[in-house]
Amino acid sequence: MFASLTRAVRRRVLALAAALLAVCVGLLWWLAPLGTSEPSGAITFSTGVPTGVYQRYGVLLKQVMAKDLPEVSITLKDSEGSQQNLARVASGEADFTVATADAVAQYIRDRRPGFERLRGCARLYDDYVQLVVRTGSPVRSVSDLRGLRVGVGQDGSGVRLIADRVLTAAGLAPSRNVTAVPVGIDSMPRMLENGELDAFFWSGGLPTQAVQSLSERIAIRLVPMDGPLVEALREAGASTRHYRSAVIPPDSYTAAPDGRRVETLAVANLMVTTAEADADLVEGFTRSVIDSRDGIGSQVHPAQLVDLRTAIYTEPLTLHDGARRYYRSVKP
Repeated sequence: MFASLTRAVRRRVLALAAALLAVCVGLLWWLAPLGTSEPSGAITFSTGVPTGVYQRYGVLLKQVMAKDLPEVSITLKDSEGSQQNLARVASGEADFTVATADAVAQYIRDRRPGFERLRGCARLYDDYVQLVVRTGSPVRSVSDLRGLRVGVGQDGSGVRLIADRVLTAAGLAPSRNVTAVPVGIDSMPRMLENGELDAFFWSGGLPTQAVQSLSERIAIRLVPMDGPLVEALREAGASTRHYRSAVIPPDSYTAAPDGRRVETLAVANLMVTTAEADADLVEGFTRSVIDSRDGIGSQVHPAQLVDLRTAIYTEPLTLHDGARRYYRSVKP
């Protein structure tokens, strides 16, 4: 029958068949795209010191990712904190991390290796600077730390960066006017309890479990950092403008109630990756970070404060294209 058709008609039939075939192939590609797949591979997430918020957050986020991105294998790597985290991501030793905005700004300002590669995924929760002493300590302000043994955080931590700056703003030289002990939150509470420290600095979400546990063993108090001190700190340089005045509520540590709010300073935490990270992976990673807020927040309280409305503001880092794609997809 087809042979009996004229040549012109046959050409039109063939052309129509080819067009229909193209439409069918396109429809199949749209319904089940053969050229794309879920993100896959192995990544490293640099966290923080044991018992710190970064480390616990990383453990819980890994569990979420196992469900959300089943083809992605995540390895967690403990660290000293923000400064070491940034160096790891910038060098390619890690793919994602959390770091405070002031540490990021300082890393960029110092033009440290790989600084230009860093990108933001999300603004997370704020860290609160906490200066912890025994209840009976004579220390009532930062300047009272002169001559005392003070835990200032490990060298690669954001705590160390903030502690040195706070001491300087209070008129104390960290290397001369105090005995600065470079240990982390996994060691400082025990050392204060044992009389090896007179005070220690910590910068973390509220409450920090290590401080809470210490308050259940001994009577502790948080030393205030008032507005003038915060202003002096903010005026010290460009990377200090990320600090803001804040208040620690009196019920932050239930075992150490004194009925008073404590003035302090706060700084935002950022989820960090690099410009080279796969856009699909970053989009999925960012989605999981935001969607897991309540689930992780039930165990790590600061995570409850992750807010979609502010998560996009990752200054001083440029937002990664994959993260930008996610925020556009959920824009009302």
